[in-house]
Amino acid sequence: MADAGNPPRWSAPSRPGPRRAESSRRLFGVYAGFLALLGLLWLRCVWLQVIQSPELSRRANAQHWMLRAVPAPRGTVYDREGRILAMSVRVPSVFGNPRQVKAKAKARLASEMSLLLKQPQPLLARRLARQKGFVWLARHVDPELLPRLATLRSEGIGVVEEEQRVYPHGRFASHLLGHVDIDQQGLEGLELELDEELQGRAGTFATLRDAKGDALIGPWTVQRDPTPGSSVVLTVDSVVQGIAEDALSFGVEKFHAKGGSLIVMDPATGAILAMATRPTFDPQAPGRAKTEARRNRAITDLAEPGSVFKVVTASALLEEHRVRPEEQFFCENGAYPTIGHHVLHDHRPHGWLSFHDVIALSSNIGTAKAASRLKPEELYRYIRAFGFGRKTGIELPGEVSGIVPPPARWSKLSPFIIPIGQEVAVTPIQLAGMMSVIANGGSKVHPYLIERIEAPAGRVVRAHRAAPAERVLNPDTVTALHSMLSSVVDTGTGQLAKIPGLTVAGKTGTAQKLEPNGRYSHSRFVASFVGYGPVPDPSVPASAGAKFVVVVTIDEPHPLYFGGVVAAPVFRRVVESLASYWGLTVLAKVP
Repeated sequence: MADAGNPPRWSAPSRPGPRRAESSRRLFGVYAGFLALLGLLWLRCVWLQVIQSPELSRRANAQHWMLRAVPAPRGTVYDREGRILAMSVRVPSVFGNPRQVKAKAKARLASEMSLLLKQPQPLLARRLARQKGFVWLARHVDPELLPRLATLRSEGIGVVEEEQRVYPHGRFASHLLGHVDIDQQGLEGLELELDEELQGRAGTFATLRDAKGDALIGPWTVQRDPTPGSSVVLTVDSVVQGIAEDALSFGVEKFHAKGGSLIVMDPATGAILAMATRPTFDPQAPGRAKTEARRNRAITDLAEPGSVFKVVTASALLEEHRVRPEEQFFCENGAYPTIGHHVLHDHRPHGWLSFHDVIALSSNIGTAKAASRLKPEELYRYIRAFGFGRKTGIELPGEVSGIVPPPARWSKLSPFIIPIGQEVAVTPIQLAGMMSVIANGGSKVHPYLIERIEAPAGRVVRAHRAAPAERVLNPDTVTALHSMLSSVVDTGTGQLAKIPGLTVAGKTGTAQKLEPNGRYSHSRFVASFVGYGPVPDPSVPASAGAKFVVVVTIDEPHPLYFGGVVAAPVFRRVVESLASYWGLTVLAKVP
């Protein structure tokens, strides 16, 4: 027994047993798990509140706010007299919300909408089957459909108003105006060239919407009105454009041609009064036309000019005093051996001709012989001075610069055939610039189409500024050329361009097209006539220059193909109408 008077002895504490240690580890694991979970939750909060915040805010706003762009009306295009050539109107477009359309109703709704919108039923069915909140069903529909479409709103069909480009005169001036896509973006012509100016600035509309997606209008609604696009005033005269288009259609159809172009230009300023092209297209439905029909041949088509180019050669010879108008040249009776086996031919044989008649009768041989008095560098300088080998800078997309090889690249045959319009390639708009030099008294002008651009309030934001005149020919040279080119019409190759009571001048051209093998074709030609009038009277010092230059090119006419037979009558047809429209008076003949 223990001694009751002595206190009990305490032994040292024992270490935890296996069970207690295991319990502590489990408790630590629970704490660690809670901490890890807390860390994950904290990371998730950081992810949602910081990293994902912009996207989640965007989604929330998309659910509760309606935000849409309000398209700006595209600017109007006018002719020089204020006649509308292109404008925009608001028309309804139809959309659907496939998520709102019940699955069982989609087939019925597609069938019903097909009859209403004149759209293929399978196409509408595919669009309504998409898992999207918005799909287009039809753009730019007839406004008369609005009452019927309103009854389908509860089934997920909606209507919005959009801008539609309208060309009131249909195919009229289509190559000049161009066209836009379904979203009013310019694709060709002036619509593309001036797209930024015509577009304007879109507005915005923002407001809350309810659970059904309908707009809730209130103090929170914010709207910024769109700024309409600028208006454009062209140099084109709709009456002259109509005259040009009618005459060109006549020529292309009469001579079964592949196509053609016709330009009417003011030679004093370079203002384009008309520019017509065939074949043509409807700018309201450009997709239905072939690419070839949408091409503006007046600025894109390259061809050897043929005898029309003799105007440049004659100008250089006269300006450099290498030839006199009355000087005689033997034209070899129609066949002139040049280099190697190449023989230069005239369209009909001639013996001795004055240089005046060489041009009037379009003798290739006489022109080549006279041109031999010019150094290649001299002729090349005049070719460039007349504007060939470079773009004119007209405000249209797609213009090409042409082909004019420098003298270093000329062959031994080049000095004989470049003066008569071979081995060079030009555009009709360049020919208009060439003839304007003669018509206005010797200065180079730059063709242009845009008279001015006006902001919606009427403020002029851009107006045409004429470049300084570039003198190319002296008055004496121009007077001699007036006489020669008038004789082309009076007694030469362009007699079918003659107009009783009005003195006009010009030059015919008949150019062979190149075959794929590089040889000249014997069945494909480009017939042309480049003329001007009324011819100034040299006996009157203050006589005004010519009022117009007209360029006619007919591509692959048949069976007739000479420029004097095919293109000259088209020129006459245009000028007769212009004389009536402008009230042109009879001027004295050039001696």
